[in-house]
Amino acid sequence: MPNAKVKNYLHLHLLVFIAGFTAILGELISIGSTALVWYRMFIAGILMYIYIKLIKLKIQVPFKTKLKFFGAGIIIALHWITFFEAINQSNVSITLAMFSTGAFFASFIEPLIYRRKIIWYEIVFGMIVILGVFLITQSEIKYIYGIILGLVSALFSTVFAVINGRFIANHRATVISFYEFASGVVFLSLFIVLFQDGFSTDFFLLSISDWGYLLILASVCTAYAFIGSVDVMRYISPFTVILTYNLEPLYGIAMALILFPETEIMSTQFYYGAFLILSTVLADGILKNYKTYKKRNTL
Repeated sequence: MPNAKVKNYLHLHLLVFIAGFTAILGELISIGSTALVWYRMFIAGILMYIYIKLIKLKIQVPFKTKLKFFGAGIIIALHWITFFEAINQSNVSITLAMFSTGAFFASFIEPLIYRRKIIWYEIVFGMIVILGVFLITQSEIKYIYGIILGLVSALFSTVFAVINGRFIANHRATVISFYEFASGVVFLSLFIVLFQDGFSTDFFLLSISDWGYLLILASVCTAYAFIGSVDVMRYISPFTVILTYNLEPLYGIAMALILFPETEIMSTQFYYGAFLILSTVLADGILKNYKTYKKRNTL
């Protein structure tokens, strides 16, 4: 039993490492962000469909439910586009630091969706996050477009997570994900045809390295990571899972510093701001999950 527990903890940290590595792949892949996300969702959707067939999972859902999944798929597509474009406009460190503000957005979006009161310490944490963003912006103003896109990406990610939180109560996560990937591909295909150059020959002429990185992104960092994150929650408490996933920006920034030292070494003020944001996210996760744990044990 102890060995099995250690194995699952190691698996969880591997999944968080993979999540952080997604940003590294965004830096390595040379194609535009829209095409990148199209390939990611298309390949991941195919792999997810194969997985569904292998486990013989029924994916039929009512038409209204499909429409809701499709809406969420568009939101996650927009999140990924702004995320990778933020990397293009700045770098991995800036993007991941801004992505960490998702907890700040959640403190205001969740009360609207779930109709609960705003918790007092969420306001305090929100003010600290704003201070962290201010410090980063002041020290790295040359990356202002990347900072804005990173914040927009965090907002889309938070909206998607809150919406998916409602879906997961009534539907299998694999089914939700498959429809979201499919709708993302349809949405992006229309966008590419209407507002970009369409699916020309050049769209499919990728370098060998880009194909390799895209396959890793779609298979390991998307399909496998998603299935693995669902599986690991069967053995590890939600508190531990959520808290560990908050380490994703730290893993990603550390990897970026090692792999791209020329572009990723930032000013001291940036690290002060990033530390404020990341420590606030961790503190928020600890408080929220401690309260949930305490409440369950007093019932």
